[in-house]
Amino acid sequence: MDVAHPDAYAYLLERISTLVGDVGIDYIKWDHNRDLADAVHDGRPGVHAQTTAVYRLLDELRARHPGLEIESCSSGGARADLGILERTDRIWGSDNIDPIERQAVQRWTGLLLPLELIGSHVGSAPAHISHRDTALAFRCATALFGHAGIESDISTWSKDDLTALTSWVGAYKHLRPLLHGGDVVRTDRPDPAAWVHGVVSRDRSHAVFAYVQLGTSVAENGAPVRLPGLEPDTRYSLRVRPELSSPEHTWPAWAKRATALTMTGRYLARVGLAAPNTANRPGHALVVEAQAQPPAARTS
Repeated sequence: MDVAHPDAYAYLLERISTLVGDVGIDYIKWDHNRDLADAVHDGRPGVHAQTTAVYRLLDELRARHPGLEIESCSSGGARADLGILERTDRIWGSDNIDPIERQAVQRWTGLLLPLELIGSHVGSAPAHISHRDTALAFRCATALFGHAGIESDISTWSKDDLTALTSWVGAYKHLRPLLHGGDVVRTDRPDPAAWVHGVVSRDRSHAVFAYVQLGTSVAENGAPVRLPGLEPDTRYSLRVRPELSSPEHTWPAWAKRATALTMTGRYLARVGLAAPNTANRPGHALVVEAQAQPPAARTS
């Protein structure tokens, strides 16, 4: 539809605005799953006119309905540009919610967008596009780092999976201020089969990191896991978030300690920690929360 045509624009505005007002709609998923083929307006190339017309339409809808939230699905037309970001509340990263594929989607989308704008959902297994079966914990660990949601008919889930999903929801709500307000950090690793990423609060007092195994590593024992972005001279207490991590038998020895491990930010960034026992187990994750110790509690 040529939205740059005044009559088409007026029709869409009136119909959508009326539906939002009469039905009480507070959320619109603005989808666009096809390219603009032969985009012509008044005999001239029409892509730019179409784009600016869509912007005007969104602006008017938001002006008429200030509480309306709009998700730009398929980036509002295969784009996640700054113009569409001014007018929408989040971006749907991809219809592919296979968590292994999603790690790359979210990593590179995150070069432009903050986590709170990237829709990221826990889906079913096997994934509907790749047909790959993955553990629920890995799906939860992947969806944690974004604007999280659930994309599955959970009425068919087992009681154990529902309990695990409930725990994930609680963890996400607890970590959401950090995830949506901190600084995203990533560390390069010699092994491309495993990635490490995280979010550190602006005051460097709180952080969460994920080690994710995406493929089979060359070496049986993974390289040390370095955690960047922390305050060098501050000591941090580390604990694994079990509701977001693979089973305990994959954890390294430091993660199984009866008492929390404490290390300085400098040690964690330069030396790091032993990696999980997942070198031959793609689709596993270890999620670690780091909390700065108050000065009075610090010991040498």
